[in-house]
Amino acid sequence: MKAMPRFLMTTLTALAVTGATAGEADVVAAEAHCDAGRRCRFDVTVRHTDEGWAHYADRWDVLAPDGRVLGTRVLLHPHETEQPFTRSLGGVAIPPGIGTVRLRAHDKVHGHGGAEIDVAIP
Repeated sequence: MKAMPRFLMTTLTALAVTGATAGEADVVAAEAHCDAGRRCRFDVTVRHTDEGWAHYADRWDVLAPDGRVLGTRVLLHPHETEQPFTRSLGGVAIPPGIGTVRLRAHDKVHGHGGAEIDVAIP
């Protein structure tokens, strides 16, 4: 049997140690519910193959078109048996002139990088 190249063996070992098989966290659905003063509640659905405390979707953000973070919902524990899952964040102030925000998720291993969704502000 031919030996596995050293770089491939190192990469496979790193993946096994870091739990990188779960991939990135994706936002799969989102809704905005806003009052007349542009204070909004966001209901966001995230999908991620959580693999315990070392690798799980740990937050999602509401972003202005210029990339500024307007709000963050911290997720305090893995959701291994609840996928996808929906959580809400209220009281997010949307500045005048912003008609659309972007929702992005984050996980403990990959950071940002999964699917994002744009939501119109009513």
